[in-house]
Amino acid sequence: MSDKTFVSELERYTKYANDVIHRYLPRETGTQKHLSEAMNYSMNAGGKRLRPILMYLSYRMLGGEGKEIEPFMASIEMIHTHSLIHDDLPALDNDMYRRGKKSTHAVFGESAAILAGDALLNCAYETMARSFRMGADPLLTGRAIGILAEKTGVHGMLGGQAVDVEMDGKPLTTEQLEFIYEYKTGALMEGSLMAGACLAGASDEQMEALEKIGSEIGIAFQIRDDILDVAGTQEVLGKPVGSDEKNNKTTYVTLHGLKKAGEDAQALTQRAVRRLDELPGEKGFLRTLLQSLADRKY
Repeated sequence: MSDKTFVSELERYTKYANDVIHRYLPRETGTQKHLSEAMNYSMNAGGKRLRPILMYLSYRMLGGEGKEIEPFMASIEMIHTHSLIHDDLPALDNDMYRRGKKSTHAVFGESAAILAGDALLNCAYETMARSFRMGADPLLTGRAIGILAEKTGVHGMLGGQAVDVEMDGKPLTTEQLEFIYEYKTGALMEGSLMAGACLAGASDEQMEALEKIGSEIGIAFQIRDDILDVAGTQEVLGKPVGSDEKNNKTTYVTLHGLKKAGEDAQALTQRAVRRLDELPGEKGFLRTLLQSLADRKY
């Protein structure tokens, strides 16, 4: 796939994901509209929409054709955005910018940001449940909800965030760091790919392969984040750089250096692509998308 074709296709999928997400955002009305405004501010702040796109592509690759995937696409972005709002809070990373805009707590205040994150997480499961009214297979829908609940909870994203906070400022081994990366970042990638595949009726073996792909891509994605924190710019990234060094945070780059970090991100990505090639279905764009993440500039 040529670079021009890939960019065009990515723009198309991103627009589709944005259109889906916007249909499920809360209306900014009523006495509690300030909460909805804070939720929507964060959801509309941009972003790559990578997770809903991955979910949709795995769904289509394995034969999914219906609209029941759309509430799940909106929901995974709500869950992701909830985690970003809370990550930016003064009690955690204390970041004032996210996606090129002021972070939620910087605009709406800390208490409103906490509640906005809580509300998005709750809204995600409310939104997923709408699939039951769209003709979706109830067993597959229930299983997909269970996958995302596990991958975003104590045995997934939130568990990884908890360990990350607990170990903040302490020296880490590569094994400890990779645990944090797999849980904090990889789990959402795993959940996105697996939930989409589940709704399409994937086999257990296919689900297991996609879980491994999500894990490898997630770790590679976070390694690339570490590289960009050293080699990127705030103008391109939309958030401050150099914060890891300022906070004495152990990263893949501090443990292994820029060169090895880049090589390992590429190796993990190629391992994931080889697994993908063993699965059935059309996956040309998905393969190129996975490959592009290891070289991304933002």
